[in-house]
Amino acid sequence: MKSSLIVFLAIFCLSTGSLQAQYTYDGVTLPATLSYGSISLELNGAGLREKYFLDLYLGGLYVQTKSRNAKEIISADKPMAIRLHIISSIIDSKKMISAVDEGMEKSTNGNETQFASEIASFKKTFDEAIKVGDIYDLVYVPNTGVEIYKNGAKSNTIKGLAFKKALFGIWLCDDPADEDLKEGMLKG
Repeated sequence: MKSSLIVFLAIFCLSTGSLQAQYTYDGVTLPATLSYGSISLELNGAGLREKYFLDLYLGGLYVQTKSRNAKEIISADKPMAIRLHIISSIIDSKKMISAVDEGMEKSTNGNETQFASEIASFKKTFDEAIKVGDIYDLVYVPNTGVEIYKNGAKSNTIKGLAFKKALFGIWLCDDPADEDLKEGMLKG
């Protein structure tokens, strides 16, 4: 009897742990783990990007080792990813590109011009029409750069750890795109 109870509790803890490891909002789920080639990442935290009380997208931060320290995550030369799952038809290419410009300015403390060519390349990701359900994965791979995927298809790679720091800073810097989303991503 005692051993059956222990087995039941172990199974219960494992199953509830995996349920808590993913993030679900309004029927959309960010998975507990993501894999890119040989890289396996786990959900550090996630949240909702809102603007003017409108729900825009779910954002999830994926890392190899969970952390609550934004500065360490931004600076780390380790595999990690940010997933953006579009949930609003309000988002279009023009608005996303404008948000990238604003976010990069904040992330770099007004020094975004040092990344002018990288930012221009990154913004091309959003040239194609954006629709509800689109998923963008921004995956940092050391010695390679930020690999960009739209709906699972790789669209671009932008080299450099410095660019990765600026890009991830959009969501994790001291003046992020959305403070509540940053807090959600840093649940650890």
